[in-house]
Amino acid sequence: MSFKSLDELRAACLDLPAGSDAAANAVARRQDTLTKPQGSLGRLETIAAWLARWQGRDMPKLGRVKVFVFAGNHGVTAQGVSAFPSEVTVQMVANFAGGGAAINQIARIAGAELEVIPLDLEHPTGDFTQVPAMDDEAFLAAVSAGYGAVTKDLDLVCFGEMGIGNTTPAAAISAALLGGGAEKWTGRGTGVDDAGLVRKITAIEAGLKRHAEALADPLKIAAALGGRELAAIFGSTLAARHLGVPVLLDGFVCTAAAAPLAKLHPTGLAHTLAAHVSAESGHRRLLEGLGLPPLLDLGMRLGEGSGACLAVNIVRSALECHARMASFAEAGVSEK
Repeated sequence: MSFKSLDELRAACLDLPAGSDAAANAVARRQDTLTKPQGSLGRLETIAAWLARWQGRDMPKLGRVKVFVFAGNHGVTAQGVSAFPSEVTVQMVANFAGGGAAINQIARIAGAELEVIPLDLEHPTGDFTQVPAMDDEAFLAAVSAGYGAVTKDLDLVCFGEMGIGNTTPAAAISAALLGGGAEKWTGRGTGVDDAGLVRKITAIEAGLKRHAEALADPLKIAAALGGRELAAIFGSTLAARHLGVPVLLDGFVCTAAAAPLAKLHPTGLAHTLAAHVSAESGHRRLLEGLGLPPLLDLGMRLGEGSGACLAVNIVRSALECHARMASFAEAGVSEK
């Protein structure tokens, strides 16, 4: 789908399927018959029901799991907000293609396909301290690219990103959506020193001030303060909801990218799980603000979809227990 206007995109964000209560309830009923005390598998039980709800199947499946890594470059890096130069984005995309990144290894272990989608890397977004990061046309093109990447034959998707400097737009979007000012949301990203942290906060404050008129509209926030890879993640998250594909969210940047959907629709992120909470300081606050408890807390801060993909095996374990455990009757085990 190619969105032609913000109004068309907004309408798509407001028209979200609710998921299948019947499928989720069927899972809950089966869980209560399995050879374990009721509820003793904790979140593994609710993960199985979540899969069923959003796949619309009484018995979920994980035949096709895919990780999408979207890559973009950011004009705001001109403000000295990153410890690495922007050319690293292109270099890391080549590393993904060569199989040398962390996500390549984690995806292989998780039995997940990996697709890397570079988004106009030779043309960084605008420096949002001076101009909008993207005009409507550029924003809609990136959202549409993400939307079109997801297909109905997928059973679970993970979204990741690569973009030097992109914790700065993630913090700016978080501040714009949830308030509290730049300092509350700004961390060290790839490892900036104290002076770099001050530059990040200053840049975000400048962006929030310059684009103050956009702050009442989540879509305009995402365009003015975001980036192409964030917009693509937003589009992919929306597509997954429309197509009945559950989503594992990665770290701070990925969560911030998807967050406008939660502001546009009260259940906008109900088809997502937070795979982990990263070490980036704003991520835990953002997850709390969105009501998304993380599955893992491993101190990761890499991006690339690494934390989301790592959680795939937790979801696989939840499904295997649900599908393959014996019931009390089948096993001849006495119930209470």
